This record gives sequence, C-alpha cells and structure tokens, in this order.
Amino acid sequence: MRTALIQITAGEDLAANLNTVRDMVRDAASAGAEFVLTPEVSNILSSSRRYQAQVLHQEADDPFLSAMQTEARALGIWLLVGSLALKTGEADGRFANRSFLISPDGVIQARYDKIHMFDVKIDETETYRESAAYRPGARAVVAETPFGKIGMTICYDMRFPHLFRRLSKAGATIITAPAAFSPVTGKAHWESLLRARAIENGVFILAPAQCGQNGPKRATHGHSLVISPWGEVLADGGDTPGITMVDLDLADVGRSRRRVPSLDHDREFEGP
Repeated sequence: MRTALIQITAGEDLAANLNTVRDMVRDAASAGAEFVLTPEVSNILSSSRRYQAQVLHQEADDPFLSAMQTEARALGIWLLVGSLALKTGEADGRFANRSFLISPDGVIQARYDKIHMFDVKIDETETYRESAAYRPGARAVVAETPFGKIGMTICYDMRFPHLFRRLSKAGATIITAPAAFSPVTGKAHWESLLRARAIENGVFILAPAQCGQNGPKRATHGHSLVISPWGEVLADGGDTPGITMVDLDLADVGRSRRRVPSLDHDREFEGP
C-alpha cells in the first residue's frame, strides 16, 4: 500500500493552510498514494486562544474538514486529517484537538479527540499548557479499513505506551501519530518514542509532522516518520515541508509478531 505523509508549516492563516494541504494531498494522490496523512492541527497553529476563538469552527461547519472530504472523494483515497482545532460549544470555551479518518467516498469513518494534554515546562523559555485551550478526549479509537485496523493517536499520546497497547490488542496493525512536536523534545525523544511504540506492539507507525517556524513564538520539529513493526525507520521527512512516500508491506506486521509474540505474553500482576 502506497502511503504519503504530508509535512507542512502551518500558521494562523486558515485559508493558506488549507490551500497548502489541498495541493499536497492532490500531488500525493497523483503519485499513486492510496492513504494520505496530514499533521496535527493542520488547519491552524496559533498560540493565541483569543484569535482561535474568533476564527475556528465547529465540526459541522468547518471548511477545512469539508474540503478534505471532497478531496478524498474526488481522488478516491483514504485520508487521515491528522487533527483539526475545532470549537466544541463547551461552557469553558475550550477547543477539541480532533483527528479524522475519511474514506474514499468522502465519509468520516472515525474521529478521535486527543486524550493526553501537553502541559509541560521544558525550560525557562519554553512552556506549554495545552489543557488551557483544549479539552481532553476520553475514548480510544480503532477504525476498520479494507487494509486493516487503524489505531488513532495524536502527538503527546506517544508518551503513554498503555494507549498504544490497548489499540494493538484491539487489532490495530497501523497506528497514526500526527504531531506538532517541540524542537527540543523532538530532537531528544521523537524517533526513540515512535520506534519503541512500533517495536513493543509490532505495528506500523505513521507520524506526519509539522515543521519549521510556525509563528513568532512557535516552532516544530518536523521529521515525519514511517516506522516498520520491527522498529526500522522506513522514511524520514526531514525538517522542511514536503511529501514522504512509502510503500508498506502490510504482511510485515504478521512476520514481526510471529518473531516476537509479545502481544500474547501480557500477564496480569499485583503491586506495587
């Protein structure tokens, strides 16, 4: 299965972000991609909650989502919109960070709200409090497709191996991990975490990423990755916008799990 990971530098201009992603999705499909994935918050990357409240939409009337459904249908591809920032109507005004899997007929097959919020202080100059703007999800999601089951995660979720285990035990053979990763933690942990999640569970990891300087106060790591069930890096998107194409041999999942059948070796235990 030919897969394409879209790597972009999204900013605050929703229309510009949509045009960029739409053009790249079309280019990927023209190159034969059957499954195309975009990064986390493909529609906007902004540090201003006030600005987002002015320009974001709810899912039902979001133009980015509607455009991606149109493209999936026109191109006949499976499309993962890594995530969109969306209004929720919650009383506290917090948004959703929501991933969508769209089928070739343009129908949303699955949606997933990011469970784990990135509330960290990396150093004196770099602090994030995602939960101030986004409300966390509470439900893990595995989606059925003709080429296997897909487990859906977003960015910071990758630091929680029990989520990936649950998805794999539920039948996922591919786990998506769209991201807008910090450059500091990205350099230290991005590849290591994703390779570990692939190895532990014998799954393909598809991780499309944001890259570059997204705004005056925000930069992202890039390096979209495709990782095999054996933990091999099959492709690295580097640190500039572009399309990373990989042909996946889905039989690799079964081969890796037969070699090390750790999914069958989980045991209940007591303590500590």
